[in-house]
Amino acid sequence: MERSEIKPFIAKRVAKELHDGDVVNLGIGLPTMVPDFLDPSISITLQSENGFIGLAAVDESNPEKDYIVNAGGQPAGIAKDGMFFDSATSFQIIRGGHVDATVLGSLQVAENGDIANWIIPGKMVPGMGGAMDLVVGAKKVIVAMEHTQKGNPKILKECTLPLTAQGQVNMIITEMGVMEVTDKGLVLTEYNPEFTVEEIQAATEAQLIIADDLKDMTK
Repeated sequence: MERSEIKPFIAKRVAKELHDGDVVNLGIGLPTMVPDFLDPSISITLQSENGFIGLAAVDESNPEKDYIVNAGGQPAGIAKDGMFFDSATSFQIIRGGHVDATVLGSLQVAENGDIANWIIPGKMVPGMGGAMDLVVGAKKVIVAMEHTQKGNPKILKECTLPLTAQGQVNMIITEMGVMEVTDKGLVLTEYNPEFTVEEIQAATEAQLIIADDLKDMTK
């Protein structure tokens, strides 16, 4: 798979997990590509943790467009029925369990659903953002990320970086496959046929349980 194809490929598969009527929070980076692949026949409400609901594509005709940015500081738009509010209200929505799903990237994920996505010790970071609140407040937590970092596994038996939260991840989607966190372990439910199951396991430190009805994630 060409490197330029990886992030859109992951975002397209993530889009299939979002349902009509869902309120969804998208993390910075790769997750912001997900709206490009949403089924136009369904209605998804996007919430931005910096204080608005109804996140949309940039509207070039809006004279106020230069003042609207998403949580990552990127230009954004707002739907006609969207609204702005203060940060306290935004986090009341998140902490109050009103977000159906959050999609975010990660540095590491453990087989039990632990997630480490906010800091690498010794490196400068802009801050934790709302990650801790989102992963415990959203009804479903989807990690969308590349399977490895410079060839090193990111899906581990145990995270080695400081945790964002324990046991909160429900699903991991990478360019290699779709994995669900279960009480029995990490289950590979779908795979990218560009890789063999053996190659996917070799790129994963955690032991994968192969679903009996393993599916092709491209279909």
